[in-house]
Amino acid sequence: MSNLTLAVRNSSTMLRRNLLHARRYPSLTLNLLLTPVMLLLLFVYVFGDAMSAGIGGGGADRAAYIAFIVPGLVLMTIGSTTVGTAVSVSNDMSEGIVARFRTMPIHRGSVITGHVVGSVLQSVISVVLVGAVAAAIGFRSTDATVLEWLAAFALVALFATALTWIAVGMGLISPNAEAASNNALPLIFLPLISSTFVPIDAMPGWFQPIAEYQPFTPAIETLRGLLLGTGIGHNGWLALGWCAALCALGYLWSTSVFNRESK
Repeated sequence: MSNLTLAVRNSSTMLRRNLLHARRYPSLTLNLLLTPVMLLLLFVYVFGDAMSAGIGGGGADRAAYIAFIVPGLVLMTIGSTTVGTAVSVSNDMSEGIVARFRTMPIHRGSVITGHVVGSVLQSVISVVLVGAVAAAIGFRSTDATVLEWLAAFALVALFATALTWIAVGMGLISPNAEAASNNALPLIFLPLISSTFVPIDAMPGWFQPIAEYQPFTPAIETLRGLLLGTGIGHNGWLALGWCAALCALGYLWSTSVFNRESK
């Protein structure tokens, strides 16, 4: 059996294992998923009129605010889901199962790859569920073409992959699940200081560069442009650059820590 075939076969086995864990212990996934859904309902039905009036500078328009907030909450959902990945990786490292895997004739990288692929799949499913809730309360993207929808899906998958690699690294360096959850908090906090809820130009001048050039804002603005027809500008390149950089950083960090722990 070739090395590539072994890697694919073992990674598939690890993926199936992680998906079975998610199905048997759904409480963590549901907890992380319900946060963006509750924020969506809160900001639309409680703050929607006030927020839309402040953004538009005119009368309240809850439908316009739904269109504005959904792309940001889609990416916030990805950040929330990957926190569960950090916890899952930390559990595997602390409970001894990885040490057991290392004594078996399996491809070393398959343990991490299974977590990454499983997390990306869970992120995509979570995004679909949040999108379904958004559609049920009025979100529409009538102007987006099929090509733009495919590009939006590709961006979501790429962004989920980038954050997942970072989350895996956070899980590997954490001594326990609680520490992993705390270490991964930036993945939930960063969307709160991005353009998810209000435009960048509505923020204080000194804070605008921080919000504009962090990873979430370019991806959010690109997703808005693809789905709603707003201007994308330089945000598309920034989003792709952040995804590539985070993927490379997360991969190198995770594999380095994982291989160091095995010695």
